[in-house]
Amino acid sequence: MRIARLGLLLFLGLFAGLGQGATVAVENLRLWRAPDHVRLVFDLSGTLEHRVFILKNPDRLVVDLENSRLLGALPTPDPNEAVLAGIRTGAHGDNKLRIVLDLKQPARPRTFVLKPYDQYGHRLVIDLYEARSAAPPQPKPAKPKRDYIVIAIDAGHGGEDPGAIGRRYKTREKDAVLAIAKQLEKLVDAEPTMRAVMTRKGDYYVELKERYEIARENEADIFVSIHADALPGKRRARGASVYALSERGATSALARTLANKHNASDLIGGVSLSDKDDLLAKVLLDLSQTATIGSSVELGSSVLSELRRIGPIHIETVQQAGFAVLKAPDVPSILIETAFISTPTEEKKLRGKSYQRKLANGIFKGIKRYATRRKLAGNQSRRADERRVHIVQPGDTLSAIARLYDVHMDTLRFANNLSDNKLKVGRKLVIP
Repeated sequence: MRIARLGLLLFLGLFAGLGQGATVAVENLRLWRAPDHVRLVFDLSGTLEHRVFILKNPDRLVVDLENSRLLGALPTPDPNEAVLAGIRTGAHGDNKLRIVLDLKQPARPRTFVLKPYDQYGHRLVIDLYEARSAAPPQPKPAKPKRDYIVIAIDAGHGGEDPGAIGRRYKTREKDAVLAIAKQLEKLVDAEPTMRAVMTRKGDYYVELKERYEIARENEADIFVSIHADALPGKRRARGASVYALSERGATSALARTLANKHNASDLIGGVSLSDKDDLLAKVLLDLSQTATIGSSVELGSSVLSELRRIGPIHIETVQQAGFAVLKAPDVPSILIETAFISTPTEEKKLRGKSYQRKLANGIFKGIKRYATRRKLAGNQSRRADERRVHIVQPGDTLSAIARLYDVHMDTLRFANNLSDNKLKVGRKLVIP
């Protein structure tokens, strides 16, 4: 049998003080299915070196773990799984554990290691994508005009990241918020002027950056991220809160804490984000984002007023913090903490379908009221095919024009190559 190595030979090590030669236990091997890949998570008792390579005829991926042993049974892949056929193991060499992933078709792997965080220890993560050959680029069809708005609904956490866990009933945040998100999806899709887009539809992890990229790819007009709050040790904490992005610091200590908690999700479920944009791209994003934050606060206030009709409110005004998931620069975005899953009475309510429907209905009403006030649905067809131009009239000022079109003054200056705020009557200004 001819063995073809496909250029993938990885030597990765973690250096967290494990004594050389000590045996590391593979305590668990977890399997998660996402729409575009399957993820395997090796829970480790310590640090180790590993080697990953692909073999052909038949297709399989081999994982060699140095100085390690397996505890427990291996998971069985779903028979309908497109890439992974089976998982088997055996000893290989001196004190080396070999795990073989039998593949149904050629696969493209991505591997990385994660350090301990919260309830998780050291982990080795392998993502398997279908290795399909790239199709020749096709011309993009013209986008049809639409007379509806798109609402991106983001159920927080998922997969190997359970989020907060209730104290009494052990309710996982990822399950409760997905149930609420699905109820909201039904309400949005039942509205003739709205369409819903879900960032995740099942129990799998989506990186924070990918969540708002899904919203942008689907040309979302609004982004709503749904979570459940937790304050360990404070059994009486209760009520909903709404957050918007702040680029200049959080409005409260609690907002800072929550932002750090949610941004750290990528330490659980994936790779930490890093900003690699060049200076110009960053300036453009910052300008667009600044113009969007005001709309996000307005959206948040509308949703908060509806949630107040359902139950207690933990914080009376929209708070702002640096949530990574809210950083779609041109989409009004809010994060909703629906209730305190760490409080037994609220945890019990979050488990009930009736309360999940009430929360979804409150969020929907807040979105609808904001969209109606902003006349979003009626503007879609115009936005799709018209290049907005404003002809400067006597008495016009740059700030007044910016308010009229809901764009930032700096964005207007940049788009029209203006060095200052002076305007000449009759000049045509491009409105981004």
